[in-house]
Amino acid sequence: MGDKVIAGEFDPSGRQRQRARLRQGLEALARLLAEKRFDRPKNLMGLEIELNLADADGMPRMMNAEVLERIASHDFQTELGQCNLEVNIVPHRLSGRVLDQLAEELRTGLSYADRKAGEVSSEIVMIGILPTLAARDLGSTNLSYDDRYKLLNEQMLAARGEDFLIDVEGEERFRYASGSIAPEAACTSVQLHLQVTPGRFAAVWNAAQAVAAAQIAVGANSPFLFGREVWRESRPPLFQQATDVRPPEFAAQGVRPRTWFGERWISDAYELFEENLRFFPPLLSTSEEEDPLRVLDEGGVPQLHELVLHNGTIYRWNRPVYAVADGVPHLRVENRVLPAGPTVSDVIANAAFYYGLVRALAEEPRPIWKRLPFEAAAANFDTACRDGIDAVLRWPKPGGRSSTVSVPAVRLVQEELLPLAAAGLDAWGVEPADRDRYLGIVEQRCRRKVNGASWQVAAYHEARERGLDRDGALAAMTRRYCELMHIGDPVHTWPAGCSG
Repeated sequence: MGDKVIAGEFDPSGRQRQRARLRQGLEALARLLAEKRFDRPKNLMGLEIELNLADADGMPRMMNAEVLERIASHDFQTELGQCNLEVNIVPHRLSGRVLDQLAEELRTGLSYADRKAGEVSSEIVMIGILPTLAARDLGSTNLSYDDRYKLLNEQMLAARGEDFLIDVEGEERFRYASGSIAPEAACTSVQLHLQVTPGRFAAVWNAAQAVAAAQIAVGANSPFLFGREVWRESRPPLFQQATDVRPPEFAAQGVRPRTWFGERWISDAYELFEENLRFFPPLLSTSEEEDPLRVLDEGGVPQLHELVLHNGTIYRWNRPVYAVADGVPHLRVENRVLPAGPTVSDVIANAAFYYGLVRALAEEPRPIWKRLPFEAAAANFDTACRDGIDAVLRWPKPGGRSSTVSVPAVRLVQEELLPLAAAGLDAWGVEPADRDRYLGIVEQRCRRKVNGASWQVAAYHEARERGLDRDGALAAMTRRYCELMHIGDPVHTWPAGCSG
């Protein structure tokens, strides 16, 4: 849901005043960049995972408030839907045995949370979209008990002026009109943060955009949308449509959706924040009173509350983040591409692949964004979401100047991207044992052509062939998924089918 800023009621009559406050924030950001006020490199990364709650039968449980009360930890927070939680891992330095450290912390935290959830007959599930969720499970009454979600829902619905239309077609088609943004809560993701200096921001963001399709291809884990088999990674189309405040006529005119991939490579971080103001009207305002330019004139560091809140209502798959820690501002690239799960080992493998690959590509003498048209990167993203591990992507021809060729994603990852990711992890100073263990998981997925999405689909169809109806097969597959998730072996090693 973006930055956790407490929002006050937005007065439409004050829209000009709101725009002025946002322009002040943007001007303050420009001054901070010009004055080189940002934190020095610390090689810091952060990790957030959105989670589902289910019962012993694999059915959704709408009780995050009760579960959070029992967990009683600031590391766990609400998310949009009552069937969601989010866990935040404290920032770590990308070096040494960081990957094993992250895995151990995640296992410990999730195990504790799952025990507490069990006290109210729930369990925690890491999966992109819970297959047993039905559209009727996600209405406005199922939003979490937090004013910011209620306000965001009201403003987005008012901006659209009609129901949100969810229409996704793959192996099957799902079509549904929703009177709220609640269907977005079906999407649970992993968010990977990387703190960067302003000078390196553009290179890291561009690299992250270029590899988003490869991340999805090897990490897809959301093939079912409200009981229908659609795309191998169905979160992106669902998220875009569930937050699309454009009436159909505006979409036909080319107005940008608030969830989008982007439309060009960038040369600095300022461009993204400026685009956010130029293309998207504000939905919310904060109750914070800050004159960011006065704060700068007095030698302080502004929090940029309004700019941060506005940025949090625009859902780029690689989002720019401004924050202040210990009185010093910093910038982060927030990678929002990946679904949650299937296991802790898989999550850390996906993180290793991303952090290594982005480091290597950002430092290449001939950058990927000089060789790959942005339109090809955007098309690759859609292709990977549709086809997952079977995707065929466009990629620069080896040794070519600007031409691209079609290459199966698994071959691209094995032959070109995994070696780059390994070199990137070496550059971060990650221990070789950690590097090889977690990149090896990605390699084995490619060799076996198995990821979370392909396993779910195969297990579902096996259950149907045994005579179960649609709902029974989805529930059986979800229960088996949960069993194997708790065992913790990477998904490429999971036995096929729903039987033990």
